[in-house]
Amino acid sequence: MSSEPIIASLEERLIAFRRDLHTHPELSWKEIRTTEQIRKTLEAAGLAPQLLPETTGLYADIGPEGAPFAAGFRGDIDALPITETTGLPYASSAEGVAHSCGHDIHTTVMLGLALTLKQLHDDGRLAARIRVLFQPAEEKFPGGAQEMVRLGLLEPLPRIFALHCDPKLTVGAIGTRIGPITSAGDLVRIEVSGRGGHTSRPHLTEDVIGALGHIATVVPAVLARRIDIRSGVSLVWGHIAAGSAANAIPSAGTLHGTMRILDAEAWKEAGGVLAPVVQQAASAYGVDVSLDHVRGVPPVQNAEDETALLDWVAKEVLGPNGVTLAEQSMGGEDFGWMTQAIPGSMFRLGTMTPEGELYDLHRGDYAPDERAIRAGLSVMAGVAQVCADELTRAEAADG
Repeated sequence: MSSEPIIASLEERLIAFRRDLHTHPELSWKEIRTTEQIRKTLEAAGLAPQLLPETTGLYADIGPEGAPFAAGFRGDIDALPITETTGLPYASSAEGVAHSCGHDIHTTVMLGLALTLKQLHDDGRLAARIRVLFQPAEEKFPGGAQEMVRLGLLEPLPRIFALHCDPKLTVGAIGTRIGPITSAGDLVRIEVSGRGGHTSRPHLTEDVIGALGHIATVVPAVLARRIDIRSGVSLVWGHIAAGSAANAIPSAGTLHGTMRILDAEAWKEAGGVLAPVVQQAASAYGVDVSLDHVRGVPPVQNAEDETALLDWVAKEVLGPNGVTLAEQSMGGEDFGWMTQAIPGSMFRLGTMTPEGELYDLHRGDYAPDERAIRAGLSVMAGVAQVCADELTRAEAADG
């Protein structure tokens, strides 16, 4: 691809930028320094980034003024409330906060994309406009993707692309997949209350703990029968709390978990199924039950044409063995809101050093191979060029 010399010249600078971000991670909606570092770098390159109103995050448009948009590209910028344990010289300096999901890699790839496209534009080699979005708060419900959609930032875009680090793939390779590549993810909170009492006389009580246990075991099993099993519905509890004494039945308790579904249509229907199932499970114990079902994110639905384009470009820049079939993840990713709004595709970016140790995401010891930055940037820059060239040819044919 014609952008490779530009990318090679940026590589050392981008690694330094990523290490600075890694040292100074910031949580969702608090990415103030991160936003400022991105803004300063883009402005120094001659771009005019636009800050999101009343929050963190920003975006930049590159290409001829007044030309139509060919595509958008999104990178998320927030970190996690995790303590880093890598021992790296550029490890997190923020107590209990770390880039343990690779968003510093995502941000750096998108920064490199903006800088690369700016150089191509200056050289007269970018005939259409590209929007690069630096999204805050991917790790929160509701997240920054919904805010960007609400602000209308996707409305002029015909398609959108993103990437996500994958520690199971070797650096220099990516994974693509048509259709859902991630799961829908919702929060489920249940509160149960009833008449407490002595454990020697449970018949005079409304057994809150018995009800919680029944709900915890029965509801996931019933959902798997009430919702198409091919949708991959999974309700898993992460917190259950009630009582403080061995001989006292408490009057209240809570149950929290996540519901994940691989199919977008089943996700839309799940709320209507969940509530009556919870009520029915609780009714046998005579307790009062309250359900708080927080809709999180839909699945990331990779469109066929956009995924085919990613696949083709990646094989061109990474080699014929540089692309593999990505696994469908049960993890949630709010890029799903963007692929609901317009066609798009997300690929998995390999970050594992060959023959190196496997560092999983959301762990304090996650240490991606920084050569992934150049690989991811090469693919994204190639996709941007192809999108711009295709749009220019289409307009010439029409005009």
